[in-house]
Amino acid sequence: MPNSDLLPSPLFKINENQQALEAAIMELTLWVEQRGSSEAGGNVRGALDTIRKNEEFINMTLAMLMTPE
Repeated sequence: MPNSDLLPSPLFKINENQQALEAAIMELTLWVEQRGSSEAGGNVRGALDTIRKNEEFINMTLAMLMTPE
């Protein structure tokens, strides 16, 4: 198996971890906002937007890597 065949699997797991961290951070953000810190919540939401924007590109790249030629 060529080394290039090994790449999609860890990238998929890294992306999966990123999505899990995003969900956990959002839960904490909601908790913080419910306790009155809307500024901190807004800052976190801004950072999470970057993750969401990059997620589409990551998913597209993974799909291309996993498609047989």
